[in-house]
Amino acid sequence: MARRGGRGRTRGLLLGAIADDLTGATDLCNTLVAGGMRTVQVIGAPREDAALPDADAVVVALKSRTVPPARAVRESRAALAWLRRGGARQIFFKYCSTFDSTPRGNIGPVADALLDDLGGALTIACPAFPTNGRTVYKGHLFVGDVLLENSGMRTHPLTPMRESDLVAVLGAQTPHPVGLVEHATVRRGAAAIRRALEGLRAAGVRHAVVDAVADRDLAAIGRACADLPLVTGGSGVAMGLPANFRESGLLAAGGEAAALPPASGYAAVIAGSCAPATLGQIERMAASCPAFFVDAEALAARRRVAAGALAWAGPRLAGGPVLIYASAPPARVRRIQKRLGAGKAGAMIERCLARIARGLVDKGVGRLIVAGGETAGAVVSALGVNALRIGAEVDPGVPWTMSTGRPRLHLALKSGNFGGPDFFTRAFEVLP
Repeated sequence: MARRGGRGRTRGLLLGAIADDLTGATDLCNTLVAGGMRTVQVIGAPREDAALPDADAVVVALKSRTVPPARAVRESRAALAWLRRGGARQIFFKYCSTFDSTPRGNIGPVADALLDDLGGALTIACPAFPTNGRTVYKGHLFVGDVLLENSGMRTHPLTPMRESDLVAVLGAQTPHPVGLVEHATVRRGAAAIRRALEGLRAAGVRHAVVDAVADRDLAAIGRACADLPLVTGGSGVAMGLPANFRESGLLAAGGEAAALPPASGYAAVIAGSCAPATLGQIERMAASCPAFFVDAEALAARRRVAAGALAWAGPRLAGGPVLIYASAPPARVRRIQKRLGAGKAGAMIERCLARIARGLVDKGVGRLIVAGGETAGAVVSALGVNALRIGAEVDPGVPWTMSTGRPRLHLALKSGNFGGPDFFTRAFEVLP
């Protein structure tokens, strides 16, 4: 066993995690901090010789959700190797609670590669996050009261989800058998789930989709996974993992895992997500705060949109939060994608928003909200942020964080689907 440090904590990494996008990584960190684990988020695949942070959990945030499967596998395996060298006792592969993927991957290929490297025989797949309306029943993923295929994810510009049966979705991404642990078993608790997983493993199943419709289901699933080398899912299923380390004497109770130093500087919001939740948040904030629309068609026409946005923001920052957004309804997104191609259009907008973020920080912004996983990845890269300390939760799945380098920035990196209608304005009110 590793040496014990201050306050009864164990020195050494307990949980190593790999997330397929930035905001998803932050969402997972938030869950682990709520469970009492000191958690650091690392941005991008670390160098082989990079030292691991002093933390109970380290989450490596990749940008691998929509890249070619071979690249996603390569980057994920490199992150795994680094986490294992740091002594991680269990590995978590985190993806979106709406199972964002394509028929080729990347969830199945990455999970298979990680299992191979860990020598595991079986893992689970559970994207459920009931607090945010994501539930799995009889293997089908629901968003609120509707099936995934009937939700706003059907028109997602990069990963349109038109199948709700996760056994079928995952089965198309892996050559290995996919099974199901139904809710009738889950509601009987951790021991029943564990027996069901053992039965599936004996039958040659490698991936087990697990139903969950409430937080108590996630807690039970987490306990049932205590001995699995690899767990995969949304951040919700990680809810039960800290208790496993605590029960084994490796993690102390209590502590101040979410404490961050006070924030300073101007406040701004940058939004690139086109998710319905983000569109509603933009509409709410724009009704009371200065707002600037980054027009993709103006970008395509090679206009100096970033410079215009920064010139607009400069005299307004002292008056309170400003909003700069490129988010648009599906019809407008389809129009620009048809003209430029989905990949080119997305990359063009991300580069522009990243330049704007860098300019805002140069103008004194120290409190920044970024909406959208792809946008957040581009922004933190442009800002040179390599790691984040995780603070208190604003809304389910979205905490405030603080960069570990200079300049010191407080960042809320929000998945497009997360947060209440008033998230953008309320988040600044709860920041210390």
